[in-house]
Amino acid sequence: MSPFGGSSLPPQYAQVLVVGGGPAGAYAAAALAREGIDVTLLEASKFPRYHIGESLIPSVRRYLRFIGAEEKLVNYGFTSKPGSAIKFNQFKREGYTDFMAMGHQNNAWNVVRSEFDQMLLNHARSCGVAVYEKTRVDSIEFSPLDSTRPVSVSWSHTPPPRPLSPPASPIGRFSRLFRRAPSPEPSKDNECIKGSTTFTHIIDATGRAGILSSRYLKNRHLNASLKNIAVWGYWRNVAKYAVETDREGAPWFEALTDESGWAWFIPLHNGATSVGIVMNEKVYKSGGSSLAPSPFSEAAAPNPGNSHLVAKYISSIGLAPGVVELITQSGVMDEGSVKSASDFSYSADSYAGEGYRIVGDAGAFIDPFFSSGVHLAMTSALSAAATICASLRHHCTESEAALWHTRRVSTSYTRFQIVVLSAYKQIRSQSEEVLADVDEDNYDRAFTLLRPVIQGASEMGARLSETELQKSLDFCINLFTPTIPDEHERVIRSSPICAELMDVGTPLLHPSVLESALTLVESSSPSKADDAKELDPDADSDEEGFAEARVVLEKINARRVVHAEYSVNNLEIEYLEGLAVVLEQGKLGLRKKGSV
Repeated sequence: MSPFGGSSLPPQYAQVLVVGGGPAGAYAAAALAREGIDVTLLEASKFPRYHIGESLIPSVRRYLRFIGAEEKLVNYGFTSKPGSAIKFNQFKREGYTDFMAMGHQNNAWNVVRSEFDQMLLNHARSCGVAVYEKTRVDSIEFSPLDSTRPVSVSWSHTPPPRPLSPPASPIGRFSRLFRRAPSPEPSKDNECIKGSTTFTHIIDATGRAGILSSRYLKNRHLNASLKNIAVWGYWRNVAKYAVETDREGAPWFEALTDESGWAWFIPLHNGATSVGIVMNEKVYKSGGSSLAPSPFSEAAAPNPGNSHLVAKYISSIGLAPGVVELITQSGVMDEGSVKSASDFSYSADSYAGEGYRIVGDAGAFIDPFFSSGVHLAMTSALSAAATICASLRHHCTESEAALWHTRRVSTSYTRFQIVVLSAYKQIRSQSEEVLADVDEDNYDRAFTLLRPVIQGASEMGARLSETELQKSLDFCINLFTPTIPDEHERVIRSSPICAELMDVGTPLLHPSVLESALTLVESSSPSKADDAKELDPDADSDEEGFAEARVVLEKINARRVVHAEYSVNNLEIEYLEGLAVVLEQGKLGLRKKGSV
């Protein structure tokens, strides 16, 4: 027998083969394994491994609850994220989105991704997924009878040095049912062992590399309107936003003073703080070698190798005065921690086909703004798991299941895309044409309720235009209006506005409904205003109270555009192509509209 043992190499066959062990791959694998499906996962790296994308949104705990991993996240010790602070205008205060207003368990987290990703991959193992790290997929082979259907992969596995440690992953619960690959004798330690695995379904979770989209389907489309460069590093001994308040731990986001982009400041549980700059690529490159003076001392921001990337990063932080203030005079950048990325905003016209699903960054990514990356990874992962189950359980045909996955990924992507584009419109204080980057059919599905609000009933049926898109962006800009929780509370206490209008969970409202509500505020009797003043000494004048109520109501209404995405149950409610998810363990799949 080979010294590598039969269990150290991937099997010759897997019912579902997942390629990539990041959040999308680990989530899809865990969800499928909990349905009793044989799942093998191949990961090119050895975890833990570094990854950017540290700020999560509240939906993560609901998604993890479905696969039994919520408590692992809650108890891990990551920095709690009660909301987020966003400052778009240097002459106005920051706004704050309070996650906890929706309930005391509605917080998210700032995470060290190497630890978060390993936690998810280990959870997939505990669900029965057979995980093989340091196993790179070199190529995908397609059926000779159907050139569009993948049927096997060729892989290269780098074994650990001898003497061998115990296998890094348990054997899947179904491994005894299938023959495992022969164990060839390597001639040297760490020499790659090559093999192949066939499958019924494959899930591409290979991140930005996107082996299916970029190498075989060639259908990846870069978003020209979000052609940015991100540069980031890690700092220590810095301050925190809103210390000793219920906002402590919230990340800080700030528009750059030259309107070229924005900055992030995200505190992590390991004592480091992630500080990044996202800037328009043309602006970033136009400066050449000339740089603005560093806002920090050489000791605080070491650059012993005189790296232009590091120097540009340090200089660019000076365009975010709020971030500089949070770093303080005692802040020190970790030497060698500065990294960069570009060409990271992209999508595709399809994310599935016969026998395959594409999930997470392998299919699409929008922008670091709004922290949607992990959310979209888990949405697409659950969609992949549900549609594969639906196909295997004959809830629908494989082609119907594949189409539903594409629709689900595209719809969620487009909702966040419009919100992100609206933020950039405010950051840059100008309108940029975005029609080429937004698919009309996806927009229709994503904004069924918004189009009548933007267009007016008489215009429904017209093709999506640049003018309508800009109106959509203007509507969504209200989501980032600089309000604070105290103002929301004051509107509730001091005005006749009903609670339903203040509830972000209710359906999107037409502006005419908001205007009617504001008319009530404006026409409320002086005696009521006086009574409110007696109950609340901080209550504003009638004029100020009216303006405050308008701003708060418009912000809440804008938040409704993406609020449905924050609940995993939205997949059960929102029908696409006449199908919705059956979100019940043991019965995961799709159901047709009208069926029980």
